[in-house]
Amino acid sequence: MNDITNREDVGILVHAFYGKIRENEMLGPIFNGHITDEQWPAHLSKLTDFWESNLFGVRTFRGSPSAKHVNVDKNLNHTISQDHFAQWLQLWFETIDELYEGELATNAKDMARRMSTGQYIHIWQNRPEEYRNG
Repeated sequence: MNDITNREDVGILVHAFYGKIRENEMLGPIFNGHITDEQWPAHLSKLTDFWESNLFGVRTFRGSPSAKHVNVDKNLNHTISQDHFAQWLQLWFETIDELYEGELATNAKDMARRMSTGQYIHIWQNRPEEYRNG
């Protein structure tokens, strides 16, 4: 098995991972409820940009994932939980382990762990007070 070495590898990872996400019992309804079939190709391209930027330090990604996650949480009546992020991470690690090994594969796992924690905290901090204490 090889390490992640270029954008093509990142694209393979992103497509395989989000294929699992879309079919996942917990996460599929959330993602499929917010991204139409017609929007998925562009979304996967943007996610490939995101991971390429993070793994290789190139500036292909533009956007605000945090704002998008806060909006999804709002649309779901502030019900996104740590369990959702744990499931996301489990699938990310599983997909990486099926496809790649090496330094960048490990970096992709470490980055995802930090990002998922940061995203959840950001969502929680942006909830109305009544959803934080209830």
